[in-house]
Amino acid sequence: MTQPKAAYELAQVNISRLQAPLDSPQLKDFVDALDPVNAVADAADGFVWRLQSDEGNATDVSVFGDDWLIINLTVWRDTNALTAFMYQGQHRELLARRNEWFERIREAMTALWWVPAGHRPTVAEAEERLLHLRAHGATEYAFTLRTSFPPGPGEALPTGAPLPAAAPPQAAAEATRTLPGLECPV
Repeated sequence: MTQPKAAYELAQVNISRLQAPLDSPQLKDFVDALDPVNAVADAADGFVWRLQSDEGNATDVSVFGDDWLIINLTVWRDTNALTAFMYQGQHRELLARRNEWFERIREAMTALWWVPAGHRPTVAEAEERLLHLRAHGATEYAFTLRTSFPPGPGEALPTGAPLPAAAPPQAAAEATRTLPGLECPV
């Protein structure tokens, strides 16, 4: 039996600050793993789309106007599909080594949000969601795997708005700390 097409898909952005240039010996293992890991992602159950330049990845796509930041922007069927990919195989191995290649950042570097099926988010949209998560904690507009929301059109909170009553008490702290296991640039 064929499942009905979902009205929403899960957008995911994560950014990381490089410790060294991409062509440095320090990042060789990471760079060498990009194409194989991206190929696994492309074939993963529930994978829909990923941002890529002519190079086949997004390491040369500017984010927040900072040349030391790299971005991974993808769309998945749902949180289960994303999680299944993130914590298996070579991707899991790269996650274990991320501190060799990327600076530890004390603010949210990963955000999730629901998009209408078929929508492909832009870098500007991803930046906006990350900034919203940092300012407001997890909301329907921008959230994390730890504090996710069901599919639907999340509404942005106005700047300076308090956290919604439904937000857990740790939401504000979550928005300003490193999200271990979720800062993955591949």
